[in-house]
Amino acid sequence: MRILLVGAGGVGDAIVKIAANRNFFEKIVVTDYDLSRAEKSVAWVGANRDASVAAKFVADKVDASNPANVAELARKHQITHVMNAVEPKFVQSIFEGALEAGANYMDMAMSLSHTHPTDPFNTPAEKLGDWQYDRTKQYSDKGLLALIGTGAEPGISNIFARYAQDHLFQEVDEIKIMDGGNLVVRNDAGEEIFAPSFSIWTVIEECLNPPLLWEKDKGWFTTPPFSEPEVFEFPGGIGAVECVNVEHEEVNMLPRTLNAKRVAFKYGLGAEFINVLQTLHALGLDSVNPVSVRSKDGRVSVAPRDVVAAVLPDPASLADRMTGKTCAGTLVTGTGPDGMPRATYLYHVCDTEWTNANYGSQAVVWQTALVPVISLELLATGVWSGTGIKGPEEFDAKPFLDLLAGEYGQPWGLDDRDPNNPGKL
Repeated sequence: MRILLVGAGGVGDAIVKIAANRNFFEKIVVTDYDLSRAEKSVAWVGANRDASVAAKFVADKVDASNPANVAELARKHQITHVMNAVEPKFVQSIFEGALEAGANYMDMAMSLSHTHPTDPFNTPAEKLGDWQYDRTKQYSDKGLLALIGTGAEPGISNIFARYAQDHLFQEVDEIKIMDGGNLVVRNDAGEEIFAPSFSIWTVIEECLNPPLLWEKDKGWFTTPPFSEPEVFEFPGGIGAVECVNVEHEEVNMLPRTLNAKRVAFKYGLGAEFINVLQTLHALGLDSVNPVSVRSKDGRVSVAPRDVVAAVLPDPASLADRMTGKTCAGTLVTGTGPDGMPRATYLYHVCDTEWTNANYGSQAVVWQTALVPVISLELLATGVWSGTGIKGPEEFDAKPFLDLLAGEYGQPWGLDDRDPNNPGKL
């Protein structure tokens, strides 16, 4: 397996560091629009692993917005798998570049959605990932696999859902992804600050777009942002967090292959975080449409969202300023093998203190990076295989979870809860 890693930001850098502990690949070509970032990740391997491992990593420059450039790099380095580790706005170009080069493809966030022009809070238009699912035949005709939505969420959340269906339930009523944490970021003065743990572009897309839900008798539908708030008690010492509906890929992915009556995604944002996002929206600072602004050289056009991203800390730089844990998990309710009502929360908790000490990464980006590395290993060893467009829930979950808890040393949890009050531990 020869991997083209597109993007050496926080997640891409963590992918390099995790993969440096494994031997399932022949080569990883670490690329970024800023070549120095790719070189920095490769240099870390050289400084922290022996020469035989370091020889497997090289750096190169990429323009992720240009499919031809992605294809050119894939051919240059004889790539078998293109791993997309940049913002979802580049999904289409990287996806097309991999296909053009005859390489398999993987990502952690899927192609962007577009809201319904007249009824956004009831009716979906183009959903997250629809653009990719519509191109299944293009990949299958070439005998290639595009493994999409394979990070923490979507990703390990999908794998937990598949495991629950196969091993814990005879009938599933609801699959509800529950994401929360107690992460805190502080400035040099020790004051808590607003600093999203991943790209503000992704934060705005997920949290301000109409949330997507799915019900067996209704299909896909949308609601207003931050709908259906509920308090959920997370494990690992995180505690109770209020969670709300958020647009997320799992709601488009899981109903395609798993048997459930309802699928939803909820995120523990907190009141302050929601207030900031609502203010950005009210001021138009979430817009991607350029506006003309004054500069010392005249007037320039800039997207308001790019301004927000420019003034916020880079998520990759937060490890030393962040404390706390994050939890990616899936709450499944229904009927257990004994015919009795059952509610089970399957989860993985990640601690920033540990990830920073061992990898120089904050918890959210490290947890996101862990899943594609394990998935690539399962593909390299032939445990997972296929063609076309697939999500991780379409493969046997047990080998993944066994490898996660075993050789990767990351235990995952399974809490059986009161079916009448599953939000409480």
